[in-house]
Amino acid sequence: MSEGKKMTSSRRHHLKSLILQIAANWLEQEAKDIAAAKEAYMAENCPAPDMSSDQATLMEICKKLHQVLDKIDEDRYDAEAKVAKSDKEIEDLKLKVVELAGVKKPALKKVRMSADAMLQALLGGKHKVTMDLRSNLKQVKKEVKEEAGEAVGDWRKNIEDKADRKKMFETS
Repeated sequence: MSEGKKMTSSRRHHLKSLILQIAANWLEQEAKDIAAAKEAYMAENCPAPDMSSDQATLMEICKKLHQVLDKIDEDRYDAEAKVAKSDKEIEDLKLKVVELAGVKKPALKKVRMSADAMLQALLGGKHKVTMDLRSNLKQVKKEVKEEAGEAVGDWRKNIEDKADRKKMFETS
């Protein structure tokens, strides 16, 4: 096809139908080949039973067939047990690999959160706690500055001031 021309839709549909017909023919041929291979295998490995003999001979043939079937069932059971055991070992090894490799933790993001939001997250959504920690800090700083000037004073007054400050933090 040239670069400038596009394929018409009728041409595209025609080619698709041709491809589908070819694929259907291939599938039919494959099914016929499989059936022929089955017949050839059965003719080679399982000869047609000889029904011309007496009943005792037929009973003996049936017993042999049952023994063969029992052996095949045992082999199948053993194979299934081996597969189940292998599957279990594979699962155990996969878990061990995950354990040894460790679970990769995602990088934590920095989140700016107010003190109120932190307390609410810690205490749960039901409790409403509002604290203005910065204002309390400013008050404490101011009081500390004032105490520096009054270093020599009545010791009872100092104790009362400290008690008042303690109450202020407890009520918040």
